[in-house]
Amino acid sequence: MGTLEQLANQFAKLIKFDTWGNYPAGYDPAKHGPYDPSRYYGKPDTPFGEVKLRDLPEWFSRREKGFKPFASLISRAHWRWQLKYIHPRKATIAPIFQLAIVGAIFGYVTNYLRIRAHRNYKYH
Repeated sequence: MGTLEQLANQFAKLIKFDTWGNYPAGYDPAKHGPYDPSRYYGKPDTPFGEVKLRDLPEWFSRREKGFKPFASLISRAHWRWQLKYIHPRKATIAPIFQLAIVGAIFGYVTNYLRIRAHRNYKYH
């Protein structure tokens, strides 16, 4: 029975249910104003576009690694896309084309093995 309790404790530490639904650690309402889900509230660093090639390994070593930072990155990117293309008052048809292109690429990748074999077929 002790191993089951230990496993439950490890799972609870891994998931950290008490942090779900809270603001990020670096967010300060007095300093940052209203919460923006598309903004990173951690310690600012050099943007990727301004990193010199010789400084790239050092820059990557400063990045947070793991599931939670990656999930936060995907969430921020999703919110930036939402706020730019979906939520504006005068939104355009651009998101439909973007989703169509993503769908076409996904279909090509999933059917690549069948398509690759097709080039060797003879029709005579």
